[in-house]
Amino acid sequence: VQLQASGGGLVQAGGSLRLSCATSGGTFSNYAMGWFRQAPGKEREFVAAINWGGRNTYYTDSVKGRFTISRDNAKNTVYLQMNSLKPEDTAVYYCAARGAGYPLVQAGSQWPYWGQGTLVTVSS
Repeated sequence: VQLQASGGGLVQAGGSLRLSCATSGGTFSNYAMGWFRQAPGKEREFVAAINWGGRNTYYTDSVKGRFTISRDNAKNTVYLQMNSLKPEDTAVYYCAARGAGYPLVQAGSQWPYWGQGTLVTVSS
């Protein structure tokens, strides 16, 4: 499966952005989807994940209540709605996929499919 992330940009603190990740080359509902990010000089970190049907979601603590992951299986797309953005959310954001039969996990090494990143910059 191929993944294409989009929607990044420059936003002021407190603002919102919605990232999208379109997929192709596979049956979208066969995959759990996740978002990760990598800030300058830091390691990649898990942000959020959603199971194949969209009923189960999982967030890292720092984004709970601000970010929402969702998916539209008819459009083969996963979204990350980011509200109340903070300068520390500045990073390159990546979408990832793993088989639907596997649990949602934070370890990036357990996600075999990755898209290219999209840069989110939050100014103070």
